[in-house]
Parts: sequence; C-alpha cells; structure tokens
Amino acid sequence: MAACSLSYYSAPLFLSPCRCCYDHPCCEAVASTTASVSTAPWVPHDSVRHLLLSSPLRCSSSALASAAPASPVLRVRSSSLQVKAKEEEVVKVEMSSSGSKVVCVTGASGYIASWIVKFLLNRGYTVKATVRDTNDPRKVEHLVKLDGAKERLQLFKANLLEEGSFDSVVQGCDGVFHTASPFYHDVKDPQAELLDPAVKGTINVLQSCAKSLSVKRVVLTSSMAAVANSGRPRTPEVVVDETWFSDQDYCRELKLWYALSKTLAEDAAWKFAKENNIDMVTVNPAMVIGPLLQPVLNTSAAVILNVVNGAQSFPNSTLRWVNVKDVADAHIQAYEIASASGRYCLVESTAHFSEIVKILRDLYPTLPLPEKCADDKPYAPTYHVSKEKAKSLGIEFTPLKVSLKETVESLKEKKFINF
Repeated sequence: MAACSLSYYSAPLFLSPCRCCYDHPCCEAVASTTASVSTAPWVPHDSVRHLLLSSPLRCSSSALASAAPASPVLRVRSSSLQVKAKEEEVVKVEMSSSGSKVVCVTGASGYIASWIVKFLLNRGYTVKATVRDTNDPRKVEHLVKLDGAKERLQLFKANLLEEGSFDSVVQGCDGVFHTASPFYHDVKDPQAELLDPAVKGTINVLQSCAKSLSVKRVVLTSSMAAVANSGRPRTPEVVVDETWFSDQDYCRELKLWYALSKTLAEDAAWKFAKENNIDMVTVNPAMVIGPLLQPVLNTSAAVILNVVNGAQSFPNSTLRWVNVKDVADAHIQAYEIASASGRYCLVESTAHFSEIVKILRDLYPTLPLPEKCADDKPYAPTYHVSKEKAKSLGIEFTPLKVSLKETVESLKEKKFINF
C-alpha cells in the first residue's frame, strides 16, 4: 500500500440527510442546515434521537475513524498473528527522513482524528494517516493544509473492515491511534449494521498491530457509552469512573445498539490485546464538542446546531460533555506517557439539555433557542464522572461554556448557520 499523491477540485459542500447517534467520538456527518426539530416523545436514555432522528438534520454513520500509536517501551511480541521473530530481537522503529518518530492514525479525516493529526504534526511526528478515499477533498483537503503536513503527513487508502488492510501501513510505526466504529441509531439489523463491524473492525486493526514488530502502544478510542450503561443508578451522589463497564444484557434489553457495539468492541479489544501482549490504552470520551477542522458536520456538533437552529424544544436528557481538543490531547498523552495504562474517562461535566440552552442563551441572547422541554416528566438527574485518572495525563479540561462557544463559532465559520 503506497502513499497517495492527491489532486483536488473545488466543490461546494453538499448536505444530505442521514442517520446516526450522539456520542461517537469521530463520526463524520452531512446534514441539512435548515432543519427544525419535532417534539416527538423523548426516549429516556443517553441518545439524542430527539434532535437527530426526528429532524431533517440527521447524521451519517459512515465515519470510521482513527487509531493511536504505540508506547515508549519497546516490546517484541510472539504470536501466531505476527511475523516469526526471536522474542528478544531488537526492532528499529521507522524514522522519517527528518528523523521524526512515525505513527499511524486511522480514519484520519474524522472529527477527533483530524485534531490528533494536527497535534501530532505540531509535535514533530511523521503521521501515516488512513482514509477511505484519498481522492475525496472533504476527507483530505483539511489535513494536507495543516502545518507540517507537506513534510510529514502521508495519506493511505485503507478499509477498516478488510482484514490485512492496515498491515503495510502500521509496519515501521511506533504507535497506532484507532478510533473507528460504525454508528447508527435507526438500525434494521443491529448485528450486521453495528455489532459485527464494530468488533471485527477493531480486531482487524489490532491484528495488523500484532503482526508489526515496531508497534509499541495502541491507543483505542472507545466511548463513555461503553462505561455508563450498566443499569446502575446515575444520580447526583453517584460518581462514575473507569471501573464501570456497560452491561451487554442491559444494552440489548433497552436496544442501545450503539452502546452495545462500543461495549463489545472494547471488550474484544482488551481480550485480544492481553492474548497478544499488545500494550493498549483506551480513551473513553463523552459527547465531544468544540471546533471542527473537517468540512463536513459531525454528529455531536449537529446536536448543538439543532439547538441553535430553530428547535422547538430540548430533550429531557442529561449528557456528558468534553472538548475535542482535550480528547485529542489525551490520546497523545496516553501514547507518550510510559506509565499510562487501562481506561481513561474524558468528561468535563454532565449537564441536562436545559443547562445547555441556558448557557447558549447567555452567550447568544438573540438566538431563537427552545423554551420548553420535550416532555413534562421530571428532568433526568445529573451525576458525576471522575476526572482523577484523566488528570494524571495532564489534561486540564476546557469549561463547557467555552466548548459550546467554540462549537457555535466554528459552525458559523463553516457556514452551517448564519446569524
């Protein structure tokens, strides 16, 4: 698989309705910018169907995104999946012509992945970035314009669900950042559309990593959806942390197919990593908001766009929120800090949608924001998510108010909304 030379053309951004969910870290989406939101009954769990599925503003789940690189401690693995080598053989990590360390980011055109690529280039890394279509300017143009891209960014076409598709890309890389997973809410066949691709896609990337003698750490983007959906109470006195795991039976019972897909994928990843002696760290972000680098609308930004774009009501839901730059930074810290291990929940705060509307009204008093909740039930309670382990990575979370302002200003800059 060779790095591709790109040709670009100027084209308007076409927006079309599509399907998706709320919490996926790096979903790319295209959507109408003139959507209204219906007042259909709210489904009481961690989705934003009220804003995405009952509105013409819907998001695509086709974005399968990126992957994070290996750790600073070299480990040579022996496995039936890798090239045979002596256990104590020393393997040199590939260095670029400029002498920078080489890492791989899969699904690099995605929301979080684009910021990971940007930050890696800023730090002097050479980045092997995989995308599904190297000839699509919406997926690559914003990447090749990044500072350092001309010298240290290599683009590759790769298919997440094709076994062996990442073998040649990860060879010589010190680490791999992997954040991809299929993403739908209104699925007809959850097993075929969500569950199998989520698990098999993750394992395919890890198999490629297991074959490579150079990869020292994998940083996997999971989700808080794989943490907090266990059926345990989430009330003001509750603190969710990395020891929580979403319950597969609970997710199946409530048909939380996206949460189930992330839960199954992370579980399969941990088992594979242990069996193949892969040094893996997972990052579990919440609802990711903040500025967009990519030209297409991602799922979580679409939620905010709907609120500020004429929604008649807001959902009766409490969600977890975090800034995309903090999430990207956490991925890189999880790779660079040798002592990093296990899972890292990334949540700046939990807030009910009524609080989101209140903050937005303070920031933009002239906007026609929704005045009422989608139902008359008591508000879904807030709860806490521990920041202690995330802080061990040196993460200083961006306040929710700042993240919301950055999101709206970015939506304005990219012409998704005008006011």
